[in-house]
Amino acid sequence: MAEESNREETITGATAVWRVAESHGVTHVFANPGTTEMHFVGAFESVRKIEPILTLHETVASGAADGYARVKKGSNVNIPGVTLLHLGPGLMNASANLHNAHRAGSSVVNVVGDMSTWHSGTDPVLESSIADIAKINGAVVSSKVPAAIAADAKEAFVTATRNSTSPGASKVVTLIVPHDRSWGARFESIRRRCDSWRCFAIRATERGS
Repeated sequence: MAEESNREETITGATAVWRVAESHGVTHVFANPGTTEMHFVGAFESVRKIEPILTLHETVASGAADGYARVKKGSNVNIPGVTLLHLGPGLMNASANLHNAHRAGSSVVNVVGDMSTWHSGTDPVLESSIADIAKINGAVVSSKVPAAIAADAKEAFVTATRNSTSPGASKVVTLIVPHDRSWGARFESIRRRCDSWRCFAIRATERGS
């Protein structure tokens, strides 16, 4: 007889973002990552339905994401194209095709890594105003509050896929994630259905841990 088992799972912020993407039907992420995105690269192992596509330049990533979104829209499917980009310079390199996506009404979510929060205000070498660059082509969601990254990701994907009737409204959204937020742990409730003996084994394991 099947029953339900409830437990909490510890995951990284990066995994939380990709699970939100997966829940919105995303199957591919077009990536040109750097050091601040390495936890997002590792988190692909946790979302088997998403295939990362490594691109050699950010213009390729943003152009592919725009094309992905247009194909989905042409099939009456509201799934955004997704990029993974490195800091402000990476987003700036992607901006030309993000402009095209904006004008075409394509749903695109850019996941962009940033310096860790404790570097803020110290003028580190890799720091730039990512939000100002992102605003050129659309909305910005900055994930700075600990444990809020899943909600921030949901806001980004919901904003990108909303049905807007405003002329010229952009569906390009940039989610900015500081490095320490991508590796930070968060808890996620997991509910699973299983046979009675398997649920018993799960509960026994959890009591012993």
